[in-house]
Amino acid sequence: MSSLSTTEASQAASGRRKKRLTAFLFVVPLLIFILLTFVAPIASMLWRSVHHPTVAELIPQTLSELQRWDGKALPDRQTLDVFARELHDLAQERLSGKLAEEFNRAQAGMSSVVKSSARKVARLKPEQLESQGAQTLLDAHRNWSKPEVWMAIQRAGQRYTYDYYLTALDLELDAEQGIQVREDTQIYLQLYSKTLTMALVITLFCALLGYPLAYYLAGLPNNRANLLLVLVLLPFWTSLLVRTTAWIALLQTNGVINSFLLGVGVIEQPFEILYTSFATVIAMTHILLPFMILPLYSVMRGIDPSYLRAAMSLGARPIPAFARIYFPMTLPGLSAGALLVFIISVGYYITPALVGGTDGQMISNIIAFHMQRSNNWELAAALGSLLLGLILLLYWLYDRFVGASNIKLG
Repeated sequence: MSSLSTTEASQAASGRRKKRLTAFLFVVPLLIFILLTFVAPIASMLWRSVHHPTVAELIPQTLSELQRWDGKALPDRQTLDVFARELHDLAQERLSGKLAEEFNRAQAGMSSVVKSSARKVARLKPEQLESQGAQTLLDAHRNWSKPEVWMAIQRAGQRYTYDYYLTALDLELDAEQGIQVREDTQIYLQLYSKTLTMALVITLFCALLGYPLAYYLAGLPNNRANLLLVLVLLPFWTSLLVRTTAWIALLQTNGVINSFLLGVGVIEQPFEILYTSFATVIAMTHILLPFMILPLYSVMRGIDPSYLRAAMSLGARPIPAFARIYFPMTLPGLSAGALLVFIISVGYYITPALVGGTDGQMISNIIAFHMQRSNNWELAAALGSLLLGLILLLYWLYDRFVGASNIKLG
């Protein structure tokens, strides 16, 4: 009997293992998809925000020579000769422009200095570099005689750096005073603040518009509610670019809204609505409104209306009864909708770029600018990493004080 029981237990355990293995194999494609489309891009972004080997690969010998430098006076002639030789080789390989771009990020105004110096050094023959390289470099521009320039070059040559995070926080590293606030440009913290403010305003508008509509839909019979719900979902069937372009036609100076107001005599001069923060808020509220309505509707649909009727039958007035009985039961849907709208709006790019102009841009537009135009992927990665950290912090605060377990999407 004991041997038979042991065999049955072994077979049962084997069957459970096969079921778990089968279930895991069904989940593997989803795990691979999440790894390739979510985990890997985030890991790559975090890596690129601190890893910057470009300068180290372009002038490795110069950086090796600078390790002997005390950082006070001008580097010795040997170091200058080595740099002149490497600059000569880069000019021959048409890579001096890349070095100029990298130096300009480390020290403003160095792009033209490197390009002009590369042209002059490139005229020297290889045998002349040993004797005339350093002097040609110093004669090419006075910046090569400044120790702070070589300090910036040495710092730019580090393969791993947190400088881009400092820039993203409007900070800089001074050789004498350490980390301090940048005095020339302070734009990124203002953009982060502006982005969070606009996302909060958009979330508030979506809640004010979506809550009454979801309440109305939840009180209708199923056939009418489903019909109106199709109208709520209809924007999802239309291209985001088309919807945004429609708002441009509505909000521009000669657009539908201004033409109507001028026609009825309400205003004498057209409003400047397009390419403002107000235009961004209005357009994004319209686009993100379904994300607020759907969670609210799904929660409100499951609330028994007899609770509210019972409260009023016991003497409660409609508004206090709604505030104390009905509204608290809708908080899971409201929380889910607010969280969805806020997180999506923080990272939105297309709508602010098209209708917001300079005034209505958000941090995502600056990240796209550094990726597409300035080709500064490291700074874009640092800005994106800080935005990700900020969202995670806000989610942690939400979970801390409200509770993520209270979120219900249906």
